[in-house]
Amino acid sequence: TATAISTREPSRVEFIALVAALMALNALAIDIMLPALPHMGEALGISHENERQLVVSAYMLGFGFAQLVFGPITDRFGRRAPLFVGLLIYVICAAAATFAPHFSILLAIRFTQGLGAASTRVIATAVVRDRYAGREMAEVMSLTFVVFMAIPIAAPGIGQVILLAGPWQYIFLFMAGLAAIIALWAVFRLPETLPVERRRPLSIGAVADGFRMVFTNRLAIAYGLAGMFL
Repeated sequence: TATAISTREPSRVEFIALVAALMALNALAIDIMLPALPHMGEALGISHENERQLVVSAYMLGFGFAQLVFGPITDRFGRRAPLFVGLLIYVICAAAATFAPHFSILLAIRFTQGLGAASTRVIATAVVRDRYAGREMAEVMSLTFVVFMAIPIAAPGIGQVILLAGPWQYIFLFMAGLAAIIALWAVFRLPETLPVERRRPLSIGAVADGFRMVFTNRLAIAYGLAGMFL
């Protein structure tokens, strides 16, 4: 187990719950709005069903791209600061989506929200690896993924309940409020898990070396391809 480097060290249960909550924000941003796609399309003048789903695609594009950026950044500056920047982007974009006057602007906001959400995915995994190793790390990751995989099942139902209470904009407000609460939880209870002596320089050579380590590791490539096809 990695040495604790903060006096605000959470218990194992709280740590798992916090990491799971961070990962759940990404799943929530994808699935909670599925029942609202027809309402959003109607409000913004989009009648073609295949165009409505671009709200999800735009988010996924930003989310996928930014993971490549947040990885080297968190290795250089630690876990907390990049996480809070990403969460701030997530909250601002979720709130801004409620005021989107056009569908194209909504897609741009969703793409940017995905950029911020990438921090939660990268850093949630990183803090687990910083704090645990071996079998214990596998157990912690398994428990967090139970929550992560349950969210897509529950999120559409949550979105439908919100639609019963008000317009589709309420879904984005709910998303922003929940992310703000989890961000505050992380501010006070998530310690910095990457000590200064273990940080990597943010340079082209260091980043290229990191990618080389991954692409020359057969296990890493096999698991990565499996995840991609899944």
